[in-house]
Amino acid sequence: MKKILLVDDETRMLELLSLYITPYGYQCIKKNTGQEAINYIQENSVDLILLDVMMPEMDGWTTLEEIRSFSKVPVIMLTARSEVEEVVKGLKRGADDYITKPFHETELLARIEAIIRRAGEDVVEELIFEGLTLHLHSYTVTYQEELIHLTPKEYALLKLFLTYPNKVFSREHLLTSLGFRMDTDNRTIDSHIRNLRDKLRQVGFDIDLYLKTVWGIGYRWDKF
Repeated sequence: MKKILLVDDETRMLELLSLYITPYGYQCIKKNTGQEAINYIQENSVDLILLDVMMPEMDGWTTLEEIRSFSKVPVIMLTARSEVEEVVKGLKRGADDYITKPFHETELLARIEAIIRRAGEDVVEELIFEGLTLHLHSYTVTYQEELIHLTPKEYALLKLFLTYPNKVFSREHLLTSLGFRMDTDNRTIDSHIRNLRDKLRQVGFDIDLYLKTVWGIGYRWDKF
């Protein structure tokens, strides 16, 4: 069952959206604020987000930017404003689609189905290694279903290693891959590697068996 996160400060709108969507086989999760939505998807995977623009405290634009800093989950913006400038703003900030209120039930469902179908085409959703799973859709990592709290840099390192096992990465290459400036001290990478190792050890994953230091060069993930 596909899971959709509904985000709107109006409870009545959340109930209406759920009433429209649930009969078509979707599971709806309801959140009243942008921060609640962000907290949820940092810990859970969803297939799509319906995100209202006009919310107090943290509006939809800010929420979208925060989500895009760690997740590529599809987002449809909901708003009462239909000006071209607003549509362009949403798309430039990472929205996948835009629908104005009031909307017709059939149009909303058609847009949801189209985006979920497009997002699912030729997309690898997980990288799995010896019980360690990177959930690419939600930018989360679990080991034997236990969530591991990694920073974005630690996550990016682990993804790179699992994508290219048995390849030696120099510290300079890793710095570039993680978006650091070229003049950043190489010991920065050593610090991130140390933290990654510590977090994986804490959940019982035998990280020292796989993540090797290549002295004088960098690091390698061994896949036997």
